[in-house]
Amino acid sequence: MILIGKTLIKISTVYFVIGTLIGYYMSIVHNYDLTPVHVHINLLGWTALTLAGILYHLFPKLAAAKLGKIHFWLHNIGLPLMMAGLFLMIAFQLESLTTVIAGGATLTTAGVLIFALNVWMHLNEEDAA
Repeated sequence: MILIGKTLIKISTVYFVIGTLIGYYMSIVHNYDLTPVHVHINLLGWTALTLAGILYHLFPKLAAAKLGKIHFWLHNIGLPLMMAGLFLMIAFQLESLTTVIAGGATLTTAGVLIFALNVWMHLNEEDAA
């Protein structure tokens, strides 16, 4: 069984490292073309997944709900697709990757919406510590 909360936090640290390295690279070469990749990786990878992981850890009902599992997979399939597509499109001027980016963005957005729905449906006042 996957421990969704802790797994999301671990995955988020990978995004944190990648996002930081992209920012560092851009500052060294003084080329900021990859800013959209840097920002999205830090926001949707590092920050959002860390916060979701903390919520899933603190409130196990959220992680146990089917919506929690759906969110986990949509976010973790969609975000890498979107980021890889965006990176390759910017770095190699491959406009043909717009569909990959849009597909990844759709999956990620669906995951975020499902996460919000999960919180609203399964987080109750009696769950508070």
